[in-house]
Amino acid sequence: MNLPKELRYSDEHEWIKTEGENMRIGITDFAQSELGDIVFVELPEVGDVVTADEPFGSVESVKTVSELYSPLSGKVIEVNEELEDNPEYVNESPYEKAWMIVVEPSDHSELDNLMSAEQYADMTNEE
Repeated sequence: MNLPKELRYSDEHEWIKTEGENMRIGITDFAQSELGDIVFVELPEVGDVVTADEPFGSVESVKTVSELYSPLSGKVIEVNEELEDNPEYVNESPYEKAWMIVVEPSDHSELDNLMSAEQYADMTNEE
């Protein structure tokens, strides 16, 4: 399982990359491998507000539809529109090509609730 050390992780299997004041969000390698082949990704619009631990979109695989949960609250300032035509990026490149949204966080203290790569690896080994 690929777990970049510089990222933070949520217990709902999203990764978070700090980019200045903003946060880039996607799903983890573990999550995509559990879901199987992704065939559709539904994401919010730029300007939408997301809330920590609440759904912001969904991914559909050949197995199931799963909601995506925001690891933090804030305003969506960028959406990866490439995923609309290329949902397979989630399986091929979960940390590079398949980022989902960029959020301008409203409460930076919510980052304290996220896990390190090591903590996330421990959690997924127990599942």
